[in-house]
Amino acid sequence: MVERAVPDYEALKARVRELAKGPTGRAAIEAKLRKLSQDGIPKKVLNPDEIIAHKEEILERVQRRAEEYEQVSQSCAKSAALAVMEEFGLGNIKTITALSAFPGIALTGETCGAVSGGLIALSSYFGRDDLLDLAANARAYGRSRKFISLFEKEIGTTKCHDIHKDVIFGQHYDVSDAKEGYPAFVKDKGFEKCALPPGIGARLAAQIIIEDMERAKKS
Repeated sequence: MVERAVPDYEALKARVRELAKGPTGRAAIEAKLRKLSQDGIPKKVLNPDEIIAHKEEILERVQRRAEEYEQVSQSCAKSAALAVMEEFGLGNIKTITALSAFPGIALTGETCGAVSGGLIALSSYFGRDDLLDLAANARAYGRSRKFISLFEKEIGTTKCHDIHKDVIFGQHYDVSDAKEGYPAFVKDKGFEKCALPPGIGARLAAQIIIEDMERAKKS
């Protein structure tokens, strides 16, 4: 039986404490999100050599953007996906819109929105518009399974309920409970602290994309 790696909970909780301070430059982040909403995600011609050469810088940027987007837009699923898709010029804003119900799977405490957003970003990169391209499906499955494995290694679980309890708050907030759960979540700086998972998810998704570019370069 293979033992599952134990996440560095102390480091995670230290990051949560930093995130609780909230974003710097909120007005600028809001302006950027407004522009993306109106104009869509800018298309890019990717230069793998350039991307590989600046890998660490890109990963840091993607993580920071996902954290900031969550703290301002209050959607872990949208934030994780948008940070990656913006970086690589993937998809369109309707794809982000489609993630509206995915934080905790409609706030049920099930799959974390950062996982859903990360998977959407990976599918946008590795998937193909051809509905009969089964090889593309297989590539997307493989990269997505790797993403889930890495996410679990980093944070311990893919389940929103358990991330709340074990990593971020020490308890689970039922955010769908408008009378008690949601106000308590907000009071405990929930949207600020919950930037942790989308930051991790976006970084891991971007890492998998760049690693694929590195493999292609070597082949």
